[in-house]
Amino acid sequence: MNTQMTVELAGYRLPIVIEPVNGAYQATSPVLEGFLVLADTLDEVLALAPGVARALLEAMQDKGVEPPIPIERLHFPARVEVLIPA
Repeated sequence: MNTQMTVELAGYRLPIVIEPVNGAYQATSPVLEGFLVLADTLDEVLALAPGVARALLEAMQDKGVEPPIPIERLHFPARVEVLIPA
């Protein structure tokens, strides 16, 4: 069986900083101004972060503002890292 695919996926790689704040967790990004996620658990922060970033990037593009981070393209098979809480 051949597992090679010719699919291409484009997206952004966004570094975030997660900190405990008043019994909750806050995520910000040093490269994407305005990015902020506040949630009760770390799992919630990680689940919400991609949607918040996507909405912010789309709003920037709608206003004609170039996103401050480049689009990355993945070709399959691709190697990616996933954070799995212990």
